[in-house]
Amino acid sequence: MPCLPPPQVTPQVTPQVSALLAAIRGEMGRETLQAALGLSDRKSFRERYLKPALDDGLIEMTIPDKPNSRQRNTA
Repeated sequence: MPCLPPPQVTPQVTPQVSALLAAIRGEMGRETLQAALGLSDRKSFRERYLKPALDDGLIEMTIPDKPNSRQRNTA
């Protein structure tokens, strides 16, 4: 029986998600994160950086039950 490589345990991380993870310093708001990454387009940031990292469980929102809260940050 051929020896197969072990299954991949960690999700593939895009360069955008990798940059996001490198920029995070504790709890940060969206605007602060975007500024740290030098991004101005909110939609692009959400779709290419924030959503993939959230979906993979790499980051989490501080107030997940209130998606429109002004006090919500990313941790």
